[in-house]
Amino acid sequence: MGEWSFLSNLLDKVQSHSTVVGKVWMSVLFLFRIFILAAGIDKIWGDEQGNMVCNTNTPGCKNACYDRSFPMSHPRFWVLQILIVSTPTLIYLGHVLLVIRRENKLRRRLEQKVGKNGMIKTPTYSDEHGKVQLKGVLLVSYMMQLLLKILLEVAFIVGQYYLYGFIIMPSKISFSTYPCRTPVDCFISRPTEKTIFIFFMLAMAVLSVILNIVEMFHLMISKMKEKKRRSSGSLPPKMYCLDGTKPQFH
Repeated sequence: MGEWSFLSNLLDKVQSHSTVVGKVWMSVLFLFRIFILAAGIDKIWGDEQGNMVCNTNTPGCKNACYDRSFPMSHPRFWVLQILIVSTPTLIYLGHVLLVIRRENKLRRRLEQKVGKNGMIKTPTYSDEHGKVQLKGVLLVSYMMQLLLKILLEVAFIVGQYYLYGFIIMPSKISFSTYPCRTPVDCFISRPTEKTIFIFFMLAMAVLSVILNIVEMFHLMISKMKEKKRRSSGSLPPKMYCLDGTKPQFH
């Protein structure tokens, strides 16, 4: 788990600048993907090529059979998936930290000007404690990283199907081309356990897509309601005479 600590620390900082649904997405990423991948999958997969048993001793036949069936091992594929899918969130974190740093500088400059002319302007996106509000450029940045995560997750789900051609781990794979002299059968170790983990990681990827879509709609609906309340509150009050009729202005 030590090799994931740096990524976990970075993503943990994003939680304070995310919505409630975004925090749930972080929990799913930490507990059900990174932790499971670091704690259990390597022990089940291990040296897959070394554990595979083939009914031949032809040099290179076993390697060719494994390479044809698994161009990339499942654990390495999932590691790549987590790193790439997390990249838009880390870019958003960099944007937030840049905005906070810029507005802290603005806040210090404005404090120095207070004694001179008494004028001060409140920063737009953050407060003194570094808490940001999702609006304007930050809202666009947040929505963009959600959209990118959805597209990347879907791309990896489709890529997993086209890369391996199956979801259920077979117990036996066959190979009959060079360098094998005759048709060869190779047997996979622990196919049932591996199938369970394949389904689990696929389900977590689908859940990640659903959470990101829900978060996008949650943000859009909340911002629409906020805009509607703001617009209704800014309308001038209706004026009536004491007898209940509207006043006539000329």
